Amino acid sequence: MCIFCKIISKEEPSQIVFENDQVVAFYDINPKAPVHILVCPRKHIASMKDIDEQDGGVLVDMLLSAKKIAREQNIDEGYKLLFNVGRSGGQIIDHIHLHLMGGWQS
Repeated sequence: MCIFCKIISKEEPSQIVFENDQVVAFYDINPKAPVHILVCPRKHIASMKDIDEQDGGVLVDMLLSAKKIAREQNIDEGYKLLFNVGRSGGQIIDHIHLHLMGGWQS
């Protein structure tokens, strides 16, 4: 079981900021922004390259959840959303996750 699956099942501690039936969101332990949250599906999908048509609903939920979290974190005036895909693309954990980053002062 990967570390994100353990966080999602609450076998590993994490600062969870949001969860619903399809996704769990928690703070990144190595933040690259003042606010850096990972939005993960409960379903284990290793990478974006492993998704298929049946995963469309969870991907939409990840994006809508990120939008809601950005508003709750008061960063909805400007933020970044990022998927890293594969080792060459910077993906470290083999569980799809969306980086929500923001909070920089303009």
